[in-house]
Amino acid sequence: MDNRVLIPTHGKRPAPAPSNLIRDFAGETMGTTWAVRLTPPPGVEPDDLQAAIEEVLAEVVLLFSHWEPRSELSRLNAAPPGFWAVSEPFWALLNAALDLADETNGAVDPTLGALVDLWGFGPPGPRPLDAFGQGFTVPFEDEIAAARALSGWGRLRLNRDARAVQQLGGVKLDLSAIAKGHAVDRVSERLTALGATHHLVEIGGELRGAGVKPDRHPWWVELQQGPGAPAPHTVAALFDLAVATSGDWIRRYEVYGQTYSHTIDGRTGRPVANGVASVTVLAETAMYADAMSTALTVMGPEEGPAFAEAVGIAAAFVVRGETGLTEIVTPAFTAMLNEGA
Repeated sequence: MDNRVLIPTHGKRPAPAPSNLIRDFAGETMGTTWAVRLTPPPGVEPDDLQAAIEEVLAEVVLLFSHWEPRSELSRLNAAPPGFWAVSEPFWALLNAALDLADETNGAVDPTLGALVDLWGFGPPGPRPLDAFGQGFTVPFEDEIAAARALSGWGRLRLNRDARAVQQLGGVKLDLSAIAKGHAVDRVSERLTALGATHHLVEIGGELRGAGVKPDRHPWWVELQQGPGAPAPHTVAALFDLAVATSGDWIRRYEVYGQTYSHTIDGRTGRPVANGVASVTVLAETAMYADAMSTALTVMGPEEGPAFAEAVGIAAAFVVRGETGLTEIVTPAFTAMLNEGA
C-alpha cells in the first residue's frame, strides 16, 4: 500500500526555531520510557532541561500513580470512608476525568480501579493460575458484581467547598486512561514555559509536538499499528498536535484461547470484547487523545465511530470481523490526509 501522511488542519503557522540545534533527552517513568527532542532556547543549559522534565514526571507519579504506594491517589484509595481533602493538581485532573466520563457516558471512567485489579491488570498483579497451572483463572460473577458495586463515576461525590473527595470504602480510582497523556502535556507545557517552544514529547508511545525542527520541517511520527493492521504505513506531522493509540495487543492475557484486554468496560465489569483491535486519536492535547482512544475502544465499532464523527474527533479504528481486520476512519481523520504525499 502507499504511505499516508497526516497534516494538521488547525491552520496555524509555525514560528522558526531559535537555533539549528536539536537535543535529545530520555529516561524511564510510569513503568515505561520517555523521550524528548527539542531545539534548546538561548541561555538554558541541557542539564536544566533534563532536570525540569524529570521534576514534572516525578510530580505526576507522586500525584496519580496507583502503582506508587506513596502517591496521593494510592493514599486516597487506601483511606477509610469519609471525605478527604486533595491537592489542587489532583482536584483539577480528577474533575477533568469526571468531565470526560460525563461526555462519554462512562466509556472512560476514573473509578474502575477495583475492576482493573480484579482482572489482573493493577498493582496486585496477574490473576492466579488455575489448578492445572495451564492458564490464569477468570473472576467469578459474584467477584465482578462486588467490584462493580465499588465502581462507577456517578457514585463519586465531591465537596467543592472543601476540595474533598468522598471515599465510600473500597473505591479505587484509576487514572491510567489519562495519566500518561496528562504527563506528556505537563512536560510540553513546562518546556514551553522555559522557552523551548519547539519540541516533541513521547511517553510510552503517546506523543505531543510543538513548533517545528530547525529545518522548518514538522516533527514526523509514525502511528502505532498492531499485528496484521490493514492500514498503510502512516506518519503524522505533530505541529501543535498530539496522538495516542489504544490497542488490545499492548497488555493482555489468554485463558484457554480467550483473550482478555487491559481495557475494562465499566458497563459490564469485563475487558472489552467488541471486536475493536485499536483506536488512534489525534487531538490538541495528549490527555484528550489518550482518554478518547480508550473511550472509543469501549464504545465499540458502531457507537465509537458515530460518536467520534459527531464531536469531530480525528480517529482511526481497526476492527476485527469475519473477513479479518478492517479500518474505519472519521471525517476529521480523512480531512488531515495529504493526498499528494
